[in-house]
Amino acid sequence: MGEFYLAVDIGASSGRHMLFTIEDGKILMDEIYRFENGMKSVDGKLLWDTKSLFEEIKNGMKKCSEMGRIPVSMSIDTWGVDYVLLDEDGNLTGDTFGYRDHRTNGMDAEVYKVIPEDELYKRIGIQKAIFNTIYQLTADRIQRPEALANAKTLLMIPDYLNFLLTGNKASEYTNATTTGLVNPATKQWDYELIEMLGFPKEIFLELKLPGNEVGQLSNQVTEEVGFSCKVLQCASHDTASAVMSMPHLGDEGLYISSGTWSLMGVENKNVLSRDCDRQGNFTNEGGYDYRYRYLKNIMGLWMIQQVRHEANDALSFAEYAELASRAKSFPSLVDANDERFLSPRNMTEEIKKACEESRQQVPGTSGELAAVIYKSLAKCYGNTITEIRSNTGRDYEALHIIGGGCKNAYLNQLTADATGLVVLAGPSEATAIGNAMVQMIEAGELADLVSARECVRESFNIEIFNPQNN
Repeated sequence: MGEFYLAVDIGASSGRHMLFTIEDGKILMDEIYRFENGMKSVDGKLLWDTKSLFEEIKNGMKKCSEMGRIPVSMSIDTWGVDYVLLDEDGNLTGDTFGYRDHRTNGMDAEVYKVIPEDELYKRIGIQKAIFNTIYQLTADRIQRPEALANAKTLLMIPDYLNFLLTGNKASEYTNATTTGLVNPATKQWDYELIEMLGFPKEIFLELKLPGNEVGQLSNQVTEEVGFSCKVLQCASHDTASAVMSMPHLGDEGLYISSGTWSLMGVENKNVLSRDCDRQGNFTNEGGYDYRYRYLKNIMGLWMIQQVRHEANDALSFAEYAELASRAKSFPSLVDANDERFLSPRNMTEEIKKACEESRQQVPGTSGELAAVIYKSLAKCYGNTITEIRSNTGRDYEALHIIGGGCKNAYLNQLTADATGLVVLAGPSEATAIGNAMVQMIEAGELADLVSARECVRESFNIEIFNPQNN
């Protein structure tokens, strides 16, 4: 057994600790700890409990000690756009808001008073999403100026968790690009734009590439968890890590990173920030080795997650897929990318309302609700591929579905049928694998991204779904 590498992968609804090693040329993976995560409603605000997240990170690390499998390094990835503001002593200057909080309503108009929307897109190449950091910081400037005034450092969520582990502050490139404040030409913060928007530029640290060593665990953390190791920055935006593990063949790089969100796109070497890209609301997020993830955010499995929760989690996701298959003739569809589904008070009622408003049949059973969601997602995937083909001038024969959503065979088949493409499903733990890949590359166990992807293809099962004639 070789060296161990610990990937801490934290999503919007759960987190997991995965131990990796390489044996006989294949990547071996073992989940050792899992915990719940989610935004908490506090006095009408949707907030992240970073203190609880840090405790859970340490709880999972203690499992390594208990098992006698001590990692030589570890790295953390999370979702994008959310951040903390720290004072000169490293303490939070205010609440840590979650991206679904409604405080950013109307903040786009405030930004466009400074720089028009089309100019911002040409400059930054990041899609308009009302939860982007650029709009969150504008909300800070207007709604809680004291938190921004007292801030000495801005850190994205994984960077903050690294700071709690090591005592060292460092900002990672891929997650920073989700803010809408990174210049794709310089690949650093756009300080001119930051000053234009009235944000203090001194709080933004120089951006580091995946593989940067933040430091060793602090003495206090070492004593708590029972070991010390290096803490590295991976491609800390979870989608950036997930796309790293895409086991594509040659230049075939069309993917859906499927989870709470469906992130659908391709890898590009250059930013595409033309009017057609902006009108399609495509983004150009930074990836490993300065590859750009040209993609569209689609609402994803968030919809079925909420419907399930509103039904008291009585059914498993597999059961919802089975019920949807039985109700496949149910005709109604919704726009899965409509902002009305971003943070509704009740997802079930919102879907029914959307069907009623469009004069379609209103779903009445769990199977009909699931059928509306899955068929609507597949249709959205098909429409998005048409846009990607047009905007990139490239054709595609296969579509990779990576992440937890790739285990949904029913949705995979719907996607193959809606797109007319062969669907290659897997690996399911794509984000954690990408996280570990950076550590293995830095340790010299994998040569580079190309060879690492080849190793992924040999190490994990990839299920194939061929389009069927309907």
